[in-house]
Amino acid sequence: MKYLGIHFDKRLTWKHHILQTRKHLNLKTRNLYWILGRHSPLSLRNKVLIYKVILRPVWTYGIELWGCASTSNIEILQRYQSKLLRLITQAPWYVTNQTLHRDLGIQTIQEVSKAKAAAHCHALQVHPNPLLGLCLTTPPPVRRLRRKWTFDELN
Repeated sequence: MKYLGIHFDKRLTWKHHILQTRKHLNLKTRNLYWILGRHSPLSLRNKVLIYKVILRPVWTYGIELWGCASTSNIEILQRYQSKLLRLITQAPWYVTNQTLHRDLGIQTIQEVSKAKAAAHCHALQVHPNPLLGLCLTTPPPVRRLRRKWTFDELN
């Protein structure tokens, strides 16, 4: 089921949503290749700005919900991000992904997910409705599966 642009499946694995997001990112990257690719006259700073303004919001939409997906599903988007940073910088194969992220000042998918979850948790704590604050203080129910929840990343 798709609701407000987020794909839900019956087990909330988020695999379908992440795959659809990856397809959407591939289409946008193909359309922007002329400006992000090797023969573009644009500066590195402007290419990174285009990534942050046009492509990053596509995968960050709803990350408060799907950020608790399994590591293998999150890695699908992380691989995309790493490939795109290599395309933008024209980095050779021996430059590590961590170096690219650090030098460009771009967070990994996991870091963005943790930051958004922390901001969401803070928004619930300071919300004027007292019932929303109880969502954070009540103990979670007993889990049968080893699933992560959104606020598990904060602890």
